[in-house]
Amino acid sequence: MHSRDWVDSGASSPGVGTTEGARADVLGTGSAGADGGLVDGVTRLGAGGGGPEAPVAWRVPAALSARVPAEQRGSGRDDVRLLVSRGCAVSHHAFRELPGQLRAGDVLVVNTSMTLPAAVNGRVGGERVVVHFSTRGEDGRWAVELRAPGGPGVTGPRPGGPAGAVVRLPGGRALVLEEPLGPSAGARLWWARAPEPVPELLRRYGRPIRYGYTERDQPLSAYRTVFAAPSPDGNGSAEMPSAARPFTAALVAELVRRGVLFAPLSLHTGVASAEVHEPPYPERFAVPAATAWLVNAVRAARGGDLASGGRVIAVGTTAVRALESAAGDDGVVRPAGGWTDLVVTPRRGVRVVDGLLTGLHEPQASHLLMLEAVAGREALRRGYEAALRERYLWHEFGDVHLILPDEERNAPSCSSNDW
Repeated sequence: MHSRDWVDSGASSPGVGTTEGARADVLGTGSAGADGGLVDGVTRLGAGGGGPEAPVAWRVPAALSARVPAEQRGSGRDDVRLLVSRGCAVSHHAFRELPGQLRAGDVLVVNTSMTLPAAVNGRVGGERVVVHFSTRGEDGRWAVELRAPGGPGVTGPRPGGPAGAVVRLPGGRALVLEEPLGPSAGARLWWARAPEPVPELLRRYGRPIRYGYTERDQPLSAYRTVFAAPSPDGNGSAEMPSAARPFTAALVAELVRRGVLFAPLSLHTGVASAEVHEPPYPERFAVPAATAWLVNAVRAARGGDLASGGRVIAVGTTAVRALESAAGDDGVVRPAGGWTDLVVTPRRGVRVVDGLLTGLHEPQASHLLMLEAVAGREALRRGYEAALRERYLWHEFGDVHLILPDEERNAPSCSSNDW
């Protein structure tokens, strides 16, 4: 999944739907009103980069973008590198060595959302556009982004709207843009009305969303994980929950054989902001009762002894967002579903997640705030310095980062998220 840039609203609320204006927009119930070389140090962004909790920034050479899937570079999906941060200690592995980094009783929380072929060609008058379908609202409308065709298979930004514009689609279909999400000036996403079920439209005419750092178009299967499962209503993710991409059926079987547990949930991702940083849009999620029970049981069984008991390890930032949205102030996870606008930051912290398997995120991507909430600032800095020094690969087809707690030393200089 392309980095989805979240910024902290400053709220520390744990819950679902805490930003009522944004929630009303997504539910459809209200009126929407360069190649800089390797790292030479780590800097904290100022107010212009996202506020007092802006993420740590690195410069990532373009050469470190993964341009094709791992199975086209090597021997299979799991032929990627695994950076492990255990507190401030960093080690380097092949992803196939993941079972050796976990232990019996650990639970991996995985996102089962299936990636949709969410990009469709269209026209507004005489102008060619590409429609990125993001999120279905409760009233049947879809949030969409219109993009300008660029090079082969890629797109660039385009002004949103205008209201009332008709977007002609293949097969004689059409969308009607109705209103922007958020302020109309410069709005990227717009609510649009489609005359037929969008999942069927995408199945017939859509293709995966692709970004300019990739080398060529890939089949939809390249953007789906081993955990992906069809949703009864045909909904899914506009972009792949990519942290789980390196898993294979054989690796899952080996983890199960070793006593590692799996807990499924779903969070349907929207379209990323590829050019600018934006506040997050709410996303639809579901944490089933069985997953809530398993996570609570693992945490209860270990008591306060994290060093010997099972750990809750989220596979991807989407899994963190969904699971933490279902957790109360008491740290108990309850079955939950609907919409979440939760943004996990160091100030808010995590209540349930002990570790995280994730991709490597771009400079200024506010995913880094979530990583800092899990790992601590110093551990995150050391991990990214090592990733750059050892030339790990970024983006959805790239390498992955396993963040685990430092259970032996629990050094305050590594794990503290205090400001």
